[in-house]
Amino acid sequence: MNTEISDDIIPEGDPFGLFEQWYAEAREFELNDSNAMALATATSDGLPSVRMVLLKDHGPDGFVFYTNARSRKGGELLANPHAALLFHWKSLRRQIRIEGSVSEVDAATADAYFHSRARDSQFGAVASDQSAAMDTRETFVARFEAARERFGDGEIERPAHWTGFRLTPRAIEFWMDRQHRLHERRRFERGPDGTWSSTLLYP
Repeated sequence: MNTEISDDIIPEGDPFGLFEQWYAEAREFELNDSNAMALATATSDGLPSVRMVLLKDHGPDGFVFYTNARSRKGGELLANPHAALLFHWKSLRRQIRIEGSVSEVDAATADAYFHSRARDSQFGAVASDQSAAMDTRETFVARFEAARERFGDGEIERPAHWTGFRLTPRAIEFWMDRQHRLHERRRFERGPDGTWSSTLLYP
């Protein structure tokens, strides 16, 4: 497979345009889950946790992912609405770190994405009390089958606690691998007036 990609210096300017360029190359060359990203959250008293989630939408207004708001990450995001994301594309030797504030998407947006998912995935979301203790796997399977029976061939109602979150970035950092550990890092930060500035960092 041809994996030749641009080796240009990380440019100044628009961080969202640069993200779009790198993300497009990741979708082409990264073999598995190019939209996978680590999501770091913290409790209200600062205890951190991290896990992988999938990016489902993005643009200048932020980066969107979906989850159960009653899960550990959902509870942490509601209690402390600040988070960080990390994309690591090993095949491209690149990573992007994003930091910012988090807010819930509106109900219509959550509904639209929920109903775009595979039908069995919708049943799974109805059946799961994500992050809660479970006695046996058989209980979960029984709840899944009960959801199938309940909704039949009709529209599956999105659970009110199953929703999306949008991270609005205040900082975006791009990292590119170079030989001899002469890596390249450029950090963009949003100013109070909404404009972005950037600087190179030592790796």
